[in-house]
Amino acid sequence: NDMTLAEATAYYHAHSEQSPTIVHAGFMAPKALAEHLGKNKDTSRNVFVEDHAKTLYRKHFNGSTRVLVRDGFKRQRNADYSELDEFSDLHVTYDELGMTGFGDFLVVGNYYAEGGGPAYAVAIHLTFIDADNDEAMYIYHFVSDTKDTPTDPAGKFAQALNKLIAKLDSGNSKLLETSAIKEFRKLHDKGHFPGLGYIKKLSMKHHIETLANFFSS
Repeated sequence: NDMTLAEATAYYHAHSEQSPTIVHAGFMAPKALAEHLGKNKDTSRNVFVEDHAKTLYRKHFNGSTRVLVRDGFKRQRNADYSELDEFSDLHVTYDELGMTGFGDFLVVGNYYAEGGGPAYAVAIHLTFIDADNDEAMYIYHFVSDTKDTPTDPAGKFAQALNKLIAKLDSGNSKLLETSAIKEFRKLHDKGHFPGLGYIKKLSMKHHIETLANFFSS
């Protein structure tokens, strides 16, 4: 972004009594900011969006509370997704990277748009942690067979959902049976289409539940 050092430090000091967290997502003067913080640096909390704050950037804030946020979702047209992609290993490697914590942008990526265009294809994106591959996280993309028309999103959802249920019932999906997955099963049993926004919400819920289960077990 185009925030200057003077603006960044002014914001920090204006809210210093609230112990602000600094989010680094395109700031261009990390060394100068760290030097300005001085003795306050070690007690500061810093969240780094990885695409904008690489290793050399982050090293200026060594000794502070540091959280690394990685965008594991490779966004493309729904019709173009393969069935399986790597997502992230940050949940098992953040400590080795010198981080206090980690984060991601769920299964939507670091992208936001008001509304959405017509759904030529419908995709259900679901993550899982592979215990047979060093606990790395992967993501399934269950995509409708119909991809060439903007009509009938309910029918396309049914196609994608059928693929999800078939994978679950195969016994080798490695997907955690979260409350979100249970809801997908109910939608399949009822033949109900809840809307594209609700489908995305369930996918995000599943991702959070999967990580919560990993850290609690």
